Amino acid sequence: MDVTEILDAHKAQFKPITVEKLVPLDFDVNVLTGFDTNAFDEKRLANKKKREEYLKELTRDNTQLLINEIFKLPVTSNETGVIAKLPERTSLLPREKPLPKDKPLTRWEKFAKVKGIQNRKRERMVWDEEKQKYVARWGYAGGEKDKLDDWLIEVPQNADPMEDQYAKRNEEKKQRVEKNKKRQQRNLDEALASMVTGKGKPDASFNSQKGSKKSSAKKQKKK
Repeated sequence: MDVTEILDAHKAQFKPITVEKLVPLDFDVNVLTGFDTNAFDEKRLANKKKREEYLKELTRDNTQLLINEIFKLPVTSNETGVIAKLPERTSLLPREKPLPKDKPLTRWEKFAKVKGIQNRKRERMVWDEEKQKYVARWGYAGGEKDKLDDWLIEVPQNADPMEDQYAKRNEEKKQRVEKNKKRQQRNLDEALASMVTGKGKPDASFNSQKGSKKSSAKKQKKK
C-alpha cells in the first residue's frame, strides 16, 4: 500500500517544529517575547498577493521558536497541571508617556526656599485639656468649640457701639477667604506661565527685598 500521498498531505498540514534562521532570535521568555532582527524578504513583502501568506509564515516560525524556548524551561506539576517556571526578565520596555515635568514652585515655596524655611508637619489631632479628648485641628470638626465660648465679644475702643461685632467678624472672615482664593489663582496663573515658557522666574518681591537689605546694609557701613 502506497502511503506517500498521505505523508505528503500530513507534512503540508503539520509543519516541523525546527525552524532555521540566519540570525538567531533574542528571547525574553518572562514576557513571552522574541525579537527577530532578520531582514524581510522585500520581494514577497512588495507582492500584494504573497504578502499575507509571507507574514503568516513569518509569524508562525517565530511563534514556534518561542514555544520551543518555553519547552526548555524547568517544569513542576500541581493540581492545575504542568507549569513552567519563567526566568527573570531581560528586556526593558520604553515608557508609554514622557517623564513628568518638575512642578513649578508657588510664591510661598519660593519665599521659604530663599529664607531657608522648612515645613514641619503638624498633627491633625490635638489634645484639648478642657474637653479631655483629642479634637481635630482642621478639616471635619476642625477647631470645634463650644457655642458658649464666644457668647460675648468685647467692643474695641473708638468703635461704633451699635455695630454688630458678630457680623463684622463674619465679614472679615469672608474677605480673608476671598483674598486667599485670589492668591491661589495668582499662583496657578504664574505656575502655568512658567510651564508654558519653561522658565520659572523668581518673585520680583524677593529681589526687591534683597536689594533693599543690601542698600540698607551699605548705608549702615558708611555711617
